[in-house]
Amino acid sequence: MSLRRHSWSAVAAAIVAACAFLLPGAGRAETVTVPAGGDGLRQAIAASHTGDTLKLAAGVHQGPIRIDHALTIEAELGAVLDGQGMGRTIDVAAPDVVTRGLTIRNSGIDDPMDAAVFLEDSAARAIVENNRIESSLVGVYIHGAAKAVVRNNRIVGRTDLRINELGNGVYVWNAPGAQVIGNYITGGRDGIFTNASRNNVFRGNRIENVRFAVHYMYTNDSEVSDNVSRNNHDGYVIMYSSRLVILRNLSEDDRDHGLLLNYANDADIEDNMVRRSDQCVFIYNANKNLFAGNWFEDCSVGIHFTAGSERNRMTGNAFVHNRSQVVYVGTRSLDWSAEGRGNYWSDDPAFDLNGDGIADTAYRPNDIFDKVVWTYPTAKLLINSPAVQVIRWAQAEFPALHPGGVIDSAPLMAPIPPALEVKP
Repeated sequence: MSLRRHSWSAVAAAIVAACAFLLPGAGRAETVTVPAGGDGLRQAIAASHTGDTLKLAAGVHQGPIRIDHALTIEAELGAVLDGQGMGRTIDVAAPDVVTRGLTIRNSGIDDPMDAAVFLEDSAARAIVENNRIESSLVGVYIHGAAKAVVRNNRIVGRTDLRINELGNGVYVWNAPGAQVIGNYITGGRDGIFTNASRNNVFRGNRIENVRFAVHYMYTNDSEVSDNVSRNNHDGYVIMYSSRLVILRNLSEDDRDHGLLLNYANDADIEDNMVRRSDQCVFIYNANKNLFAGNWFEDCSVGIHFTAGSERNRMTGNAFVHNRSQVVYVGTRSLDWSAEGRGNYWSDDPAFDLNGDGIADTAYRPNDIFDKVVWTYPTAKLLINSPAVQVIRWAQAEFPALHPGGVIDSAPLMAPIPPALEVKP
């Protein structure tokens, strides 16, 4: 009896499958070549079925277009999709749409959501990859599209507008699980900007000549790893965000800050390198973060650390040839070491008599006169005066005269370079 029942269920399943196959458009995914010119692409989208691939022939195809069912749009070499300066060049309103290998240009500039590719909240799992995007307000706007992937694109933003009128290379808004991986971004306002999102991954991007390379606002439980920021105003600007992993990133020749934390909490910041900024790191009201194995070099200030930032751990970092290693605005004493391991300081004339790799004496990056200079910058004129030398001699002889501030009780004798994926 059970065998008969099993046989009937198998037959019924086969009948259902056969009927489904006979439905219009079912099981007939096709690849259709779309010639350039005229309104051919819009007509091809309207005539296509779910799962089809539209292959754009070389030449200029007219946009804007809207995609309301799952399609793959690919391009032959030389295919261009031109938005003609109107709105969103590609507006994706369906899940599982793939846009690959196109040159996409000339979105509108009148609305902040004008983009080369706009992914609506219904565009879950969209893939935008291997495209060249140019002359558009926003490169790719992920507007709520969960688990969207923006990968290996070259995005060249506009430079002919004022900074507040420019769009971002990639804008992520409330898109859980979205990933931005392996893109090259230059021009525009910010390279990657995320707001009110979570569980995002930004990995392996190269970003140049923008305001902020990576800009976080109200985005939690996410990863920023293996990115390169060069020649921007700021590298990695993390604001009002929690529980981030910031790992193996490079900031080089960013003008103001390599890494800026403002109300950023519970982050793991490890194996990053910042070189040649005004301030390698600026920390303001950022709490319970771990800084481990980072390299801060050739900045005017290694770390500018403000009061209101509590319970941050500093261990295994290298402070190399910064004009001021630490600027600490506060009166509390902070020990920057963890579990008997501090940081490397290039200006620490230390000894290690027992050869354990830890200096025999603690290191203090600041003294009384440093605090005077931060408060009254014109006091630098007195830095070589006999009075200042007497104060510094007295501090060396009587350590109790030191102000509250940073102390490294277990400074390292040698630096350990971070394990960067991309070498500086």
